[in-house]
Amino acid sequence: MVDQSAAAFLQGLRSIVGVDHVITDQADMAGYLADWRGRYSGRARAVVLPLDTDQVAAIVRLCAGAGVPVVPQGGRTGLVMGSVPDTSGDAIVLSLRRLNRIRAIDPANRTMTVEAGCILADIQAAAAAAGMLYPLSLAAEGSCTIGGNLSTNAGGTAVLRYGNTRDLCLGLEVVNVQGEVWDGLRGLRKDNTGYALRDLFIGAEGTLGVITAAVLKLFPAPRGMLTALVALDSPRQALALLNLLQARCGAALTGFELMSAVCMDLVAQQFPALPQPFAAHHPQYALVELSSNESEAHAQALLESSIGAALEDGIARDAVVATSSQQALGLWRLREHIPLAQAAAGKNIKHDISLPVSTIPDFIAHTDAALDRAFPGCVLVTFGHLGDGNLHYNVAPPLGVAHEAFLLEQDAVNRIVHDAVVAFAGSISAEHGIGALKRDELARTKSPVELGMMRAIKTALDPLGIMNPGKIL
Repeated sequence: MVDQSAAAFLQGLRSIVGVDHVITDQADMAGYLADWRGRYSGRARAVVLPLDTDQVAAIVRLCAGAGVPVVPQGGRTGLVMGSVPDTSGDAIVLSLRRLNRIRAIDPANRTMTVEAGCILADIQAAAAAAGMLYPLSLAAEGSCTIGGNLSTNAGGTAVLRYGNTRDLCLGLEVVNVQGEVWDGLRGLRKDNTGYALRDLFIGAEGTLGVITAAVLKLFPAPRGMLTALVALDSPRQALALLNLLQARCGAALTGFELMSAVCMDLVAQQFPALPQPFAAHHPQYALVELSSNESEAHAQALLESSIGAALEDGIARDAVVATSSQQALGLWRLREHIPLAQAAAGKNIKHDISLPVSTIPDFIAHTDAALDRAFPGCVLVTFGHLGDGNLHYNVAPPLGVAHEAFLLEQDAVNRIVHDAVVAFAGSISAEHGIGALKRDELARTKSPVELGMMRAIKTALDPLGIMNPGKIL
């Protein structure tokens, strides 16, 4: 620290937020220091829980003056170690979970202003109570916060129709590294007055400043939503089905998820109580969701006619259309339980990648073969948001190989997968971010020009290097 004792610094934090909201006991801090997957735990001099933006600004000013790193933290559901400190113990963890107020809802402008610590599910519920829709939907929506969603530009299941979190945000409130508050909470869909500062902070993972509030887009609540599970022969047939549905349904197609037979078998083994829609075994499955602002009957007619065309054209093998919200929930649970089934079965090597949609069948064929040559018998657990090009391409050990032993091959597996991603003009992170986990791979796969521009932005906005250090760059 610079010109300030550790005790005086902690006292300064307590004077800002109160004694009860500065945690220094190691046991009490433990839950804030570990990543969600339980593979890493850092250290911190304190966990600080401010109540409002002014307190965040005062904390950052104190840290900037003392040279203390700041690690912003939301719901701690990230998968790339982006919101946990390193092992030096120098940083504070700045938990924003007390900034959890919905400040305003503007039905006519279709916007909602929320604080960074708001739980995503609470935002969805508030929008629904106002007769509208906030469409961001993630498996962790019951515990993730909107600040974390914005900081990682989270995707989810409705990107095909509504876009990523970036597309669902109109304005931000941010505390910069000097402890100044930028009030960019403008509910404007057009603002052509210079650099898009909002877009610098969205997806920056807390490395440029602290997002404290946001103006979010709302949409009319659909009058009808239908879900179907379609059995297919291959990822190429899934792509053909996607193209058919987009041509026939347009913007009514809100979700299109790809799941391999391995995924479905894994869910059946680990969660036998979940219903299995098909008696027969199929190589691939597509989970399809349609929504209509006209009526449920309109959505049903559109979906059934489109799936009928896919069956007649030989694109699909079979299909099940949910006839109730409960059945629809059951189909979505099959998809949502894939990560849980993986965790129950043992550790595996995960990849959150993005590809041009048209290349996904070729990528899967190419990379499956490359991994099988290098690690014969390895199990590919492939699923994800085919509609927007995002695959969760996970690799489990061959039968009889211990999971811990296979994890030692992670660097070699990552190189094969990420080299293939680059060859197919993709991205090594679609929606989880870079954090500390993928930092070295980012340096290996990004061009020097791109990395240079990113470093220039980081240096300009965080010259002290105290905002979430060691993440991304």
